[in-house]
Amino acid sequence: MLIKQPFTLPCGVTLPNRLCKAAMTEGVADDHLHATARHATLYKRWSDGGAGLLLTGNVQIDRRVLERPGNVAIDPAPASGDAEGMAQLKAWAAAGTANGNQLWMQISHAGRQSPRYVTSEPMAPSPVQLKLLGNYGAPRALTEGEILDFIERFARVARVAKAAGFTGVQIHSAHGYLLSSFLSPITNQRTDQWGGSLENRARFLLLAIRATRQAVGAEYPIAVKLNSDDFRKGGFSHEDCLAVVQMLNAEGIDLLEISGGTYEQPKLLGHTGSNDTAVPQRESTQQREAYFLDYARAIRQVATMPLMVTGGFRSTEVMEAALADGVCDVIGLGRPLCSHPDTPKDLLSGRISRAVTFEHELKLADSGIFSPTSSVLPLKLLNVLGGQAWYYQQIFHLADGKTPDTEMGILKAFAAYYWDEITTARRVKKAAQRR
Repeated sequence: MLIKQPFTLPCGVTLPNRLCKAAMTEGVADDHLHATARHATLYKRWSDGGAGLLLTGNVQIDRRVLERPGNVAIDPAPASGDAEGMAQLKAWAAAGTANGNQLWMQISHAGRQSPRYVTSEPMAPSPVQLKLLGNYGAPRALTEGEILDFIERFARVARVAKAAGFTGVQIHSAHGYLLSSFLSPITNQRTDQWGGSLENRARFLLLAIRATRQAVGAEYPIAVKLNSDDFRKGGFSHEDCLAVVQMLNAEGIDLLEISGGTYEQPKLLGHTGSNDTAVPQRESTQQREAYFLDYARAIRQVATMPLMVTGGFRSTEVMEAALADGVCDVIGLGRPLCSHPDTPKDLLSGRISRAVTFEHELKLADSGIFSPTSSVLPLKLLNVLGGQAWYYQQIFHLADGKTPDTEMGILKAFAAYYWDEITTARRVKKAAQRR
């Protein structure tokens, strides 16, 4: 099978196989935003699961602005005096590479997508607020000095990741987080050298990549996660994506992961909503499950670096076809590994031919409260968030060394997740006040 074949990256590092555990936020950091024993337990379990590459969830470069209160943040870098933080990162890296697989740290800044219970002042290229259930505050625009500082922070965190034993890094420039928001004309309304033309809007990303490469050297893997489309009229379009990929060709990155959507249009979660700019999806692509394959096919025509596609892959038939057609080089798997962490091993051995997931929207419908086909946006959003919360609860079970609870109801998961978020946020804020 093609998914079993090793793959050598431009930097010379070889992935043991073509399956990757895609980045999923863990939410198990301590109150000081350090890695914990739960990270080590979780990633040892995923390392045992057989994927050739594991990507961590968001590791933040700025402790003031988090995607959620349980994020790890490397700010300041442990190498500058935080011995405990560095020891915990090393333990995480050792556990996550226990089976000879790669473990790459995903480096990110949440930007304007930091909930009110985490921060009262998000940051963004321009003061364009994310208006989603009233859950996000008005962001302030970054100064040029802050942008330059953040470029160096991406590089500094990558240097720390390498020293701790992570075998590569991924720069997160998708899903509406800070780097992604600089690419979009909707969220980037600047008139200086960081806004306006696509070349200006891409400047932050390109300089962050260059600084990171200088920090880690030519033989250390650097990946980038990029939206194929924001799926918002007037936003970062598929045509913009193709142009940015051409810019990235000159940057020497080792793997480009193709995804799509933002919090307003969560295509990354399989949500279907209005789609003003999307490439028409072929019926054959829909039958092949993976929702970004047609975008990857177009990107492949201009990209010179290896490609990874994440989103919707379930069967070995579809994975094999994508690799055989040359659409991508690496297959990203997310949700199946929350409830069935041995999914890669089982697919590679042929024990199963299809990854197992759960249709939680149906459980919502069975409860008599929500309909999975409702056209009412709040109900659609609750379907998305409820399913997301269910998978987060499975991650917590794995991190605690337990078996996933696949019988958990979605409403119970939803309530448990948000209770944990609020209480964790309070502890993190208290810990920050004592710093």
